[in-house]
Amino acid sequence: MKVLILNASPRNTGNISKMVAIVADEIRRQSHDVDVVETNRLNIRPCIGCMKCRSALRCTMPEDDAQRVLAMIQQADALVVASPCYWGNIPGTLKILFDRIVYGMMGESRRGIPVPLHKGKRCVILSTSTTPWPLNILMHQTSGVVRALKEILGYSGFKLVATVQKGGTKNNQGLTPGEESRCRKAAKKLCKV
Repeated sequence: MKVLILNASPRNTGNISKMVAIVADEIRRQSHDVDVVETNRLNIRPCIGCMKCRSALRCTMPEDDAQRVLAMIQQADALVVASPCYWGNIPGTLKILFDRIVYGMMGESRRGIPVPLHKGKRCVILSTSTTPWPLNILMHQTSGVVRALKEILGYSGFKLVATVQKGGTKNNQGLTPGEESRCRKAAKKLCKV
Protein backbone atom coordinates (compact mmCIF):
# COMPACT_ATOMS: atom_id res chain seq x y z
CA MET A 1 0.00 0.00 0.00
CA LYS A 2 1.18 3.51 -0.84
CA VAL A 3 0.05 6.30 1.49
CA LEU A 4 0.35 10.03 0.86
CA ILE A 5 0.27 12.50 3.76
CA LEU A 6 -0.52 16.17 3.09
CA ASN A 7 0.82 18.26 5.99
CA ALA A 8 -0.78 21.71 5.86
CA SER A 9 1.03 23.07 8.92
CA PRO A 10 3.75 25.69 8.40
CA ARG A 11 5.31 24.69 11.75
CA ASN A 12 7.86 21.87 11.51
CA THR A 13 7.78 21.22 15.26
CA GLY A 14 4.08 21.93 15.87
CA ASN A 15 1.42 19.47 16.96
CA ILE A 16 0.26 18.68 13.43
CA SER A 17 3.84 17.79 12.45
CA LYS A 18 4.11 15.60 15.56
CA MET A 19 0.86 13.84 14.65
CA VAL A 20 2.09 13.35 11.07
CA ALA A 21 5.35 11.82 12.33
CA ILE A 22 3.47 9.31 14.53
CA VAL A 23 1.07 8.36 11.72
CA ALA A 24 3.92 8.02 9.18
CA ASP A 25 5.97 5.88 11.57
CA GLU A 26 3.00 3.58 12.23
CA ILE A 27 2.29 3.23 8.50
CA ARG A 28 5.93 2.24 7.94
CA ARG A 29 5.70 -0.23 10.86
CA GLN A 30 2.79 -1.81 8.99
CA SER A 31 5.22 -2.31 6.05
CA HIS A 32 3.62 0.26 3.76
CA ASP A 33 5.19 3.10 1.76
CA VAL A 34 4.51 6.66 2.86
CA ASP A 35 5.33 10.05 1.35
CA VAL A 36 4.83 13.35 3.17
CA VAL A 37 4.16 16.58 1.28
CA GLU A 38 4.30 19.87 3.17
CA THR A 39 1.82 22.15 1.43
CA ASN A 40 3.51 25.27 2.82
CA ARG A 41 6.60 24.52 0.73
CA LEU A 42 4.72 24.05 -2.54
CA ASN A 43 4.83 26.54 -5.38
CA ILE A 44 1.20 26.75 -6.49
CA ARG A 45 -0.52 29.69 -8.14
CA PRO A 46 -4.14 30.29 -7.07
CA CYS A 47 -6.96 29.02 -9.25
CA ILE A 48 -8.42 31.67 -11.59
CA GLY A 49 -11.84 30.01 -11.76
CA CYS A 50 -11.86 29.67 -15.56
CA MET A 51 -13.52 26.20 -15.27
CA LYS A 52 -11.64 25.02 -18.40
CA CYS A 53 -10.10 22.16 -16.40
CA ARG A 54 -13.53 20.51 -16.16
CA SER A 55 -13.71 19.90 -19.93
CA ALA A 56 -9.97 19.73 -20.69
CA LEU A 57 -9.31 17.39 -17.72
CA ARG A 58 -6.16 19.35 -16.96
CA CYS A 59 -5.36 22.77 -15.57
CA THR A 60 -4.78 25.35 -18.28
CA MET A 61 -2.46 27.41 -16.07
CA PRO A 62 1.32 26.90 -16.35
CA GLU A 63 2.46 23.71 -14.64
CA ASP A 64 3.55 23.99 -11.01
CA ASP A 65 3.54 21.78 -7.90
CA ALA A 66 -0.25 21.26 -8.07
CA GLN A 67 0.08 18.77 -10.92
CA ARG A 68 2.92 16.93 -9.15
CA VAL A 69 0.86 16.50 -5.98
CA LEU A 70 -2.20 15.43 -7.98
CA ALA A 71 -0.12 12.69 -9.61
CA MET A 72 0.95 11.57 -6.12
CA ILE A 73 -2.68 11.47 -4.95
CA GLN A 74 -3.69 9.49 -8.04
CA GLN A 75 -0.91 6.95 -7.42
CA ALA A 76 -1.63 6.64 -3.68
CA ASP A 77 -3.87 3.94 -2.26
CA ALA A 78 -4.72 6.04 0.80
CA LEU A 79 -4.48 9.67 1.93
CA VAL A 80 -3.90 11.46 5.22
CA VAL A 81 -4.70 15.17 5.38
CA ALA A 82 -3.28 16.96 8.42
CA SER A 83 -4.40 20.53 8.95
CA PRO A 84 -4.35 23.15 11.66
CA CYS A 85 -7.48 25.25 12.08
CA TYR A 86 -7.42 28.73 10.56
CA TRP A 87 -10.66 30.59 11.34
CA GLY A 88 -12.64 27.35 11.56
CA ASN A 89 -11.31 26.06 8.25
CA ILE A 90 -8.25 24.74 6.40
CA PRO A 91 -5.22 26.98 5.68
CA GLY A 92 -5.12 28.79 2.35
CA THR A 93 -2.17 26.73 1.07
CA LEU A 94 -4.24 23.53 1.30
CA LYS A 95 -7.35 25.19 -0.16
CA ILE A 96 -5.35 26.50 -3.13
CA LEU A 97 -3.98 23.02 -3.78
CA PHE A 98 -7.44 21.42 -3.78
CA ASP A 99 -8.87 24.25 -5.91
CA ARG A 100 -6.21 23.68 -8.56
CA ILE A 101 -6.63 19.90 -8.75
CA VAL A 102 -10.42 19.58 -8.61
CA TYR A 103 -10.48 18.06 -12.13
CA GLY A 104 -8.32 15.17 -10.88
CA MET A 105 -10.30 14.65 -7.69
CA MET A 106 -13.84 14.53 -9.08
CA GLY A 107 -15.46 14.55 -12.47
CA GLU A 108 -18.94 15.61 -13.50
CA SER A 109 -21.81 13.87 -15.19
CA ARG A 110 -23.43 15.56 -18.19
CA ARG A 111 -25.94 17.07 -15.74
CA GLY A 112 -23.17 18.49 -13.51
CA ILE A 113 -23.47 15.83 -10.79
CA PRO A 114 -20.10 15.12 -9.08
CA VAL A 115 -18.44 11.83 -10.06
CA PRO A 116 -15.80 10.61 -7.57
CA LEU A 117 -12.46 9.72 -9.14
CA HIS A 118 -10.89 8.10 -6.05
CA LYS A 119 -13.66 5.70 -5.09
CA GLY A 120 -12.45 2.89 -2.87
CA LYS A 121 -9.49 4.81 -1.43
CA ARG A 122 -9.34 5.43 2.32
CA CYS A 123 -8.41 8.60 4.20
CA VAL A 124 -7.67 9.98 7.66
CA ILE A 125 -8.03 13.59 8.81
CA LEU A 126 -5.84 15.12 11.55
CA SER A 127 -6.61 18.58 12.93
CA THR A 128 -5.51 20.93 15.70
CA SER A 129 -6.77 24.21 17.13
CA THR A 130 -5.71 26.65 19.83
CA THR A 131 -9.32 26.64 21.07
CA PRO A 132 -9.48 24.39 24.17
CA TRP A 133 -11.25 21.02 24.11
CA PRO A 134 -14.25 20.50 23.85
CA LEU A 135 -14.86 24.04 22.55
CA ASN A 136 -12.63 23.25 19.54
CA ILE A 137 -15.40 20.88 18.42
CA LEU A 138 -18.46 22.72 19.76
CA MET A 139 -17.36 26.06 18.28
CA HIS A 140 -16.58 24.43 14.90
CA GLN A 141 -12.84 24.98 14.97
CA THR A 142 -11.24 21.56 14.40
CA SER A 143 -14.68 20.26 13.45
CA GLY A 144 -14.81 23.04 10.82
CA VAL A 145 -11.58 21.68 9.33
CA VAL A 146 -13.02 18.16 9.39
CA ARG A 147 -16.25 19.37 7.74
CA ALA A 148 -14.37 21.12 4.91
CA LEU A 149 -12.10 18.15 4.29
CA LYS A 150 -14.98 15.67 4.46
CA GLU A 151 -16.68 17.60 1.67
CA ILE A 152 -13.58 17.69 -0.55
CA LEU A 153 -12.54 14.10 0.11
CA GLY A 154 -16.09 12.74 0.09
CA TYR A 155 -16.94 14.18 -3.32
CA SER A 156 -13.62 12.76 -4.51
CA GLY A 157 -14.66 9.26 -3.40
CA PHE A 158 -12.41 8.79 -0.37
CA LYS A 159 -13.81 6.80 2.56
CA LEU A 160 -13.03 8.50 5.88
CA VAL A 161 -11.85 5.86 8.37
CA ALA A 162 -10.67 8.09 11.25
CA THR A 163 -10.29 11.63 12.49
CA VAL A 164 -8.05 12.90 15.27
CA GLN A 165 -8.86 16.38 16.61
CA LYS A 166 -6.68 18.12 19.21
CA GLY A 167 -7.83 21.30 20.91
CA GLY A 168 -6.03 23.67 23.26
CA THR A 169 -2.68 23.77 21.48
CA LYS A 170 -1.94 27.29 22.71
CA ASN A 171 -1.37 26.00 26.23
CA ASN A 172 -0.49 22.39 25.37
CA GLN A 173 2.30 22.16 22.80
CA GLY A 174 2.86 18.43 23.10
CA LEU A 175 0.71 15.40 22.47
CA THR A 176 -0.66 13.39 25.37
CA PRO A 177 -0.15 9.62 25.41
CA GLY A 178 -3.87 9.31 24.54
CA GLU A 179 -3.49 11.59 21.51
CA GLU A 180 -0.43 9.66 20.36
CA SER A 181 -2.41 6.44 20.73
CA ARG A 182 -5.32 7.86 18.66
CA CYS A 183 -2.85 8.79 15.90
CA ARG A 184 -1.42 5.25 15.85
CA LYS A 185 -4.92 3.72 15.82
CA ALA A 186 -5.95 5.99 12.92
CA ALA A 187 -2.89 4.83 10.93
CA LYS A 188 -3.70 1.19 11.66
CA LYS A 189 -7.30 1.69 10.48
CA LEU A 190 -6.04 3.30 7.31
CA CYS A 191 -3.74 0.34 6.60
CA LYS A 192 -6.37 -2.35 7.23
CA VAL A 193 -7.20 -4.07 3.99
